[in-house]
Amino acid sequence: MTQSLTDQKTDYKSPFVLGLDVGTSSTRTLLFDATGATVSHVQSQRTYQLTTSDQGEVSVDADMLLGVVAETIDEALKQAGPLAQQISAVAIDTFWHSLLGIDESGHPLTPVITWEDTRPYSAVARLRATLDEKAVHDRTGARFHASYWTAKLLWLAEQQPEVFKKAARWLSFGEYLHQKFLGHAICSLSMASGTGLLVTREHHWDAELLHVLNVRSEQMPELGDLKDSVKGLTDEYAQRWPDLHSVSWFPAIGDGASACIGSGCASIDNWSLTIGTSSALRVVIPPEQTVPPLGLWLYLIDAKRAVLGGALSEGGNMLNWLDTVLKLPDLKDAELLVEDMEPDSHGLTILPFISGERSLGWHGEAHMTIAGIGRHTTPAELLRAGKEALSYQLAMVYEQICVALNVKHGTPKVIGSGGALLGSTLLKSILADTLATPLYPSRDHEASARGAALLALEAMGVIPDVALVSPNLDDPTRPDDERGKRYRQALERQRKLYEILLGPLS
Repeated sequence: MTQSLTDQKTDYKSPFVLGLDVGTSSTRTLLFDATGATVSHVQSQRTYQLTTSDQGEVSVDADMLLGVVAETIDEALKQAGPLAQQISAVAIDTFWHSLLGIDESGHPLTPVITWEDTRPYSAVARLRATLDEKAVHDRTGARFHASYWTAKLLWLAEQQPEVFKKAARWLSFGEYLHQKFLGHAICSLSMASGTGLLVTREHHWDAELLHVLNVRSEQMPELGDLKDSVKGLTDEYAQRWPDLHSVSWFPAIGDGASACIGSGCASIDNWSLTIGTSSALRVVIPPEQTVPPLGLWLYLIDAKRAVLGGALSEGGNMLNWLDTVLKLPDLKDAELLVEDMEPDSHGLTILPFISGERSLGWHGEAHMTIAGIGRHTTPAELLRAGKEALSYQLAMVYEQICVALNVKHGTPKVIGSGGALLGSTLLKSILADTLATPLYPSRDHEASARGAALLALEAMGVIPDVALVSPNLDDPTRPDDERGKRYRQALERQRKLYEILLGPLS
């Protein structure tokens, strides 16, 4: 077993980086030293509530979330004590694909519309009727889907035309945070690539899409690379955080990109499998290495590194929903009820699209479907089937990435991260069996924040290359051939149900 840096470290090396991790259910602030080790006594976390509706809304008030982030910074600086004076940079990761509009004064006109909001799915059909989706996907690395800015902006123009006309600038939450704290915002190539509007290999906004969406280039965020930091807090925050006033604030990057780096998946040899609120499988490659198939996306970490992968809108959110609706004990205790069941012994087939589908078919309007329920079906069996269904979806993403990169199954090392995965021995086992490859759990449980900090240290010249930082891994969960055969048979049954309801995968 490899011991984590956090466990090993008793003496920390300057300079320090403050890491902000803004997720879709909570936000954290941590402190990292010059080697990327977490300073164990500095960690602040706050949860927050999203606004949801039966119409598919999943949003959050921008200023409320800004206040929550600021509270975690307050607490972390207090915990840091004298170390706060040795902080040289602030690194930020936030959820990809969020959108908000601001007016000329910088005030929000909309809430932060998150990736999980399915209301814009109605705009997708109009985009597909107007544009060549494959050509757009080849340029931008993104499909037409409710999670991206393409559908969100078209939907806002149709549903909230007055707001759309008043918007002086469109931002993600990462740029809004920069704007409020620093008075100036840089949109990293990483965040820009998650909008679906960036020409990923040329690093500029897509002119055809802006024209179709009736968005002017000056309404889009100012682009920059990861190295393009900003210094100098606004007066309000300079007084609040004097130790951070003169340090480098690096532009926010997508949480999926930073999770790859933070879990030790900075090269094609190590693939990142994350299950938190949602799920994803990702591999870091040069941007020019491949044009992704339609089921996958290609986002950027920075100008020289891209992330090829697929994301599911379901993960811990779906498992928590099942646990709550079925009135089971909390997920940790409920696992004891399902861990001894035989693979696929329940006879259930689930399409787990509780928030619409992203990879591989990109049906934003899809709903969760459960087939095979009988009078003797138990809540525990439904939860077990949900974990298996989630694993099957990730296995299909794994298959497509292997084909896209011409990589043999079992060749890459698959490294797992995310609370929903690392907290479930059963889920790790199902995934290892279904993928037919060992699953190595990351010991860096704050992989996203650590990844952002490591990239900042690289940009500062403190470390030469994040790919040289060794991953901190637990012993692997190894696959069982017999169980794997049963799971893969059930995967084919899931695939057939998918094709009956949603059509063949493109």
